[in-house]
Amino acid sequence: MKRTPFYELHAALGAKLVEFGGFEMPVQYTGIMDEHLAVRNNVGVFDVSHMGEFIVRGKDALAYLQKVTVNDVAKLSEGRIQYSAMCYENGGIVDDLLVYHRGDSYLLVVNASNIGKDFTWLQSQLEGEVELTDRSDSFSLLAVQGPKSLALLRKLTAVDLSALEYYHFTTGTLAGVEMLLSRTGYTGELGFELYFDSDLETGRRVWQALFDAGKEFGIKPIGLGARDTLRLEMGFCLYGNDIDQTTHPLEAGLGWITKLNKGNFNGRSVMLKEREAGLKRNLVGFTLSEKAIARHGYELAANGTSIGLVTSGTFSPSLERAIGMGYVAAEHSRAGSEIAVVIRGKSVPATVVKIPFYQKGS
Repeated sequence: MKRTPFYELHAALGAKLVEFGGFEMPVQYTGIMDEHLAVRNNVGVFDVSHMGEFIVRGKDALAYLQKVTVNDVAKLSEGRIQYSAMCYENGGIVDDLLVYHRGDSYLLVVNASNIGKDFTWLQSQLEGEVELTDRSDSFSLLAVQGPKSLALLRKLTAVDLSALEYYHFTTGTLAGVEMLLSRTGYTGELGFELYFDSDLETGRRVWQALFDAGKEFGIKPIGLGARDTLRLEMGFCLYGNDIDQTTHPLEAGLGWITKLNKGNFNGRSVMLKEREAGLKRNLVGFTLSEKAIARHGYELAANGTSIGLVTSGTFSPSLERAIGMGYVAAEHSRAGSEIAVVIRGKSVPATVVKIPFYQKGS
């Protein structure tokens, strides 16, 4: 397994370390509930250096990205970020990703478990004058998330982060280190993601500066466990659970990033046909009437008949109830629909609800 530059810090803090995306990563430190609420109420720091980063440049870079991603990259201007997805010709999702417009190039940020697969697939799609480079081992990435994240980072940089709009980024010095400062996150809270050179000394310096400055704000290190509960409360998709090569963006509720009128792109013709015929299933959110957890792969039913499968489920620390997402037959996808989760042979009543589940994020 690979390790990020922060591995020894995680171990020293007593983190429970697990394999994730080929990396040895912290799943929790003091506990998922404690860490989750720290981000909702104060501020937390996630090591997400396992994510992949690709650079795309060249005269035909825009045309190339228009072909391989579903969102309209032409709408991006320098300093802006776009959430998007890459699809196969059959509409199945290769990965979801962020696209950063850096002026002379684009930065693509992909999921850790998909780095090799994504890069190989992107290489197979190359056309024209385009240079594609895998820089995943060159970046350290820390996510600083929570309502007190701005107050914390203001102590460490002269950059006016309060002027940085959601899904925008800038460059500057923070804690004495040059970095890309991104107003993004996976939690539903006010937050920033910090990209900088991947080396042990720099990583430790930035980490220590954050935790020294964050003491007054109740700062905590946050593991992958709380990252998952936070994203699920917001209804954010996780690749490998809620989306994968067997799902397409429209049925996954990602129609808002899928610009079918921008011109041709991979999977467009299939999705147009699906939309015209009417979607057969939809990804929905649901709440359970009991505290039982709806695990990935559990059956979803209505009137004793199978209607789909659970993709993600947890006990929500913020809402203090069990929540989940899953694909259901289209006729059962409307908010208020009564369904059931089959858990160890027992049908637990559930109700389809609008997402996000949590609506009080900063």
